[in-house]
Amino acid sequence: MKLTDLNFHHLRYFWMVANTGSLTAAAERLGLRAQTLSSQITQLEQTLGRALFQPVGRGLGLTEAGRIALRYADQIFQLGEQMAESLGDEQLDYTLRLSVGIADALPKTVSFHMIEPILGMQRPVRLVCHEGRFEALCSELVQHSVDVVLAERPGGQGTAHLQVAKLLSYPVRIFASPVLKKKYEENFPHSLHHAPFLMPSRNNVLRLKLEHWLESVGVEVTVVGEFDDLALLETFGRAGLGLFAVPALLIEDVVRDHTVVHMGDAQGVVEDFFAFTHPRNLNHPALKLLFNATPNANTNTNPNRPV
Repeated sequence: MKLTDLNFHHLRYFWMVANTGSLTAAAERLGLRAQTLSSQITQLEQTLGRALFQPVGRGLGLTEAGRIALRYADQIFQLGEQMAESLGDEQLDYTLRLSVGIADALPKTVSFHMIEPILGMQRPVRLVCHEGRFEALCSELVQHSVDVVLAERPGGQGTAHLQVAKLLSYPVRIFASPVLKKKYEENFPHSLHHAPFLMPSRNNVLRLKLEHWLESVGVEVTVVGEFDDLALLETFGRAGLGLFAVPALLIEDVVRDHTVVHMGDAQGVVEDFFAFTHPRNLNHPALKLLFNATPNANTNTNPNRPV
């Protein structure tokens, strides 16, 4: 079946019946006779080559094919409603809309500072932000679902043909509870041998950098926890369960409640933060600013792009 074979009126009728669970109720809402609606559903089933409904008691239930079709229909009509809302905005011709995908490993404060340059634009910007796994967000970028992706890594699977800019770079600091600092501060960082350490998970670029740094100073720490979420890692660190590392940008946030203190620096370790977009999006005024005019930005061809 080709997309051109699909009748979206029929798909909407299916969607209404699936959501009401009743042919009669859906027909009333659509202003159609139940017999007419049933005929339209049958035509859709013939096009798809699958039965979408099956009798359940006195009503209708979805077949497995019907459940799959409903998931796609939900997305299609939700996007349709969003499109209608966006096109109906009176400020459409003046306000810029920017859809931002934020990798779930990226600290919230960092993501704000990455976006901050566009907030001062003379033309208003309406941001639509959502979090997700980096690979999934890059897929959305290719599929036009988001305009830009912010992440803590310089690339990965699915990014070879994307444009990347390094927006921020910060040295990495080590923090500890006052008790742990007192125990391990003398002769830092060599004193950290076998010290309890809270680490980012292995899919985080910072993890590899920290391991290389510890190896370079001849120290082997005891990893007592691994975390995808930096905020959760900090929570455990505040409870005194281990030392932990964060970029210098987050110092004020980390020491705000005085439960942890700055212990020392991971010399030579820098955490970089990147923005990704598709080359076709670079004409967007906000992305022009983000990729070309940000002082810390260095727009390059993605290092993962095939030569």
